[in-house]
Amino acid sequence: MQLATRRAYAGRVLRLDVDTVRFPDGSTGELELIRHPGAAAVVPCASDPAGPDPNILMIKQYRYATGGPLWEIPAGTLDAGEAPEACARRELLEEAGVTARRLERLTAIWTTPGFTDEVIHLYMASGLGPGTAARERDEFIEVVPRALSEILAGIRDGEIRDAKTIVAILYMATFRLAR
Repeated sequence: MQLATRRAYAGRVLRLDVDTVRFPDGSTGELELIRHPGAAAVVPCASDPAGPDPNILMIKQYRYATGGPLWEIPAGTLDAGEAPEACARRELLEEAGVTARRLERLTAIWTTPGFTDEVIHLYMASGLGPGTAARERDEFIEVVPRALSEILAGIRDGEIRDAKTIVAILYMATFRLAR
């Protein structure tokens, strides 16, 4: 239970609070918590997701924190008052340059519950159509169609290491496509 909070930092994307909390055993202590508005990510199926080896639009994006590029699915932070599905559609267009006729909710995940309240809502998109990408100044992205089998091998072999991407692809392959 939160007893008090003190804002230590507020930035463009996140806020850092130091909360005084009561733990389940009745004791109290301070915890640092990064507050995040939440995010949405989407697996863009460029071919029929029910096909034998669907093509997925992956993005290869430069990430300063990792020291280089990562293979990811399109994703981004929720704008104030924005629904997760709307965010997923917006990020799909902005980062991959496509729209989707169908968007199916997969699941939602806590990214790192030890120090942040960020939740990412995961979706699968199909019926893709052309659109115009509108990347942010710090987004350096290459869109690459890849077969699901190749992506699964990339996850297994450690080539694909982005957590939201791994969860979304494995969830889709396990619970949506393997029926």
